Amino acid sequence: MTLVLGVALAGAIGAPARYLIDGFVQNRTRGPFPWGTFLINAAGSFILGVLTGLSLHHGLAKVPRVVLGTGFCGAFTTFSTFSYESIRLIEDGARREAVVHVAGSLAAGLVAAAAGLGLALLP
Repeated sequence: MTLVLGVALAGAIGAPARYLIDGFVQNRTRGPFPWGTFLINAAGSFILGVLTGLSLHHGLAKVPRVVLGTGFCGAFTTFSTFSYESIRLIEDGARREAVVHVAGSLAAGLVAAAAGLGLALLP
């Protein structure tokens, strides 16, 4: 039960953080590209990479790994908004931006996760 409450609390922090950061970024960028979602998903991938590295190589306990990984990162990152924004770009005729969004998000997420894992490997 404690684990579920921890996940819920971390999710209650991650979701508003995503909302606020997305609004902050989108209000400072121009054009149709969804920079807020792009940056949030890359940051979440980085955080999850760090948590994975700490778990695999430094013995991070299950509770903080699950609370932060599932709770915070699960609420902070968003596959559904990424999908919606990609389709919206296509429907709005911004096909190039849609391709960049999809391919760039995948690449940025993988690179960010690898960088987080690499950072966690440092002594």
